Amino acid sequence: MRWPRIVGVNDVNDTPRRRSDATRDAILTAARERFAADGYERATIRAIAKDAQIDPSMVMRYYGNKEGLFAAAVSVDLGLPEPASLPRDDIGRALVARFLDLWEENEVLTALLRVGATNQAGAERMQGIFREQVMPVAVRVCPDPEQAPARAALAATQLLGLALTRYVLHLPPTVALAREEILAWLAPTIQRYLTAPSP
Repeated sequence: MRWPRIVGVNDVNDTPRRRSDATRDAILTAARERFAADGYERATIRAIAKDAQIDPSMVMRYYGNKEGLFAAAVSVDLGLPEPASLPRDDIGRALVARFLDLWEENEVLTALLRVGATNQAGAERMQGIFREQVMPVAVRVCPDPEQAPARAALAATQLLGLALTRYVLHLPPTVALAREEILAWLAPTIQRYLTAPSP
């Protein structure tokens, strides 16, 4: 025999919150897909709301405007390995492997790259992610911490260049590269940028 569930005060109070969380999730999912497909400029609050099957006023209620929605939709934790947990000589390979995982498993970064190439808000978001998450890695492993910004930027040229040509522009030779080939070619370059003595 199945006993009836006793509904308490907390259950009743949780229902609107669960609905609110579900609405936010639907908005963010629709926004990520729309920004990835249309770019920042062409994506509209109305289209995103339609995709999420809600009224546009709900998008504005939760996120204020398109810029606020974009910032929330492309909030990205790269989950980079802690440099102290890796042998210093493996940091290049670990970074390239992690970024390959991110590009292949998560469309948010691809959307951000597309938008960042044509829109200031997207560019600033991408700059923030690299400043807050990639720079600390460079600071920890490079021989001269004062060179960390330049070294992180050089690493970014390779990682973003790969992403642009493989996942956005779909250049056939880049798309055709196997994961191990990319690691073999790119990891030593990233390693050199981050840990080698100054040229």
